[in-house]
Amino acid sequence: RTDTILNPYLIVEVLSKSTKDYDRTDKFRYYRSIPTFQEYVLINQYEIGIEQYTKTEGSLWLFRAYESNTDKILFASINVEMTLEDIYENVNFSLQDGEE
Repeated sequence: RTDTILNPYLIVEVLSKSTKDYDRTDKFRYYRSIPTFQEYVLINQYEIGIEQYTKTEGSLWLFRAYESNTDKILFASINVEMTLEDIYENVNFSLQDGEE
């Protein structure tokens, strides 16, 4: 494949009901084996909520949860800060289908 980034600093996933457990466990474990990988962000598509894991010194991972439109999230690996309001702009949760 030519559309794959080989040495990511940041990986962002939009969670689905069918894969959210896999994204938080086995997939995250695999991503942690990438030497350049510094930050993992999981975005809830059904309600406002973002989970962020940031690698610290000593290969420890710091977890932060964001649940308010006014919360600001810093993507330290790329030096970008955004509010959840910006991230969820134009998302209408009432239009979500009944995905299982």
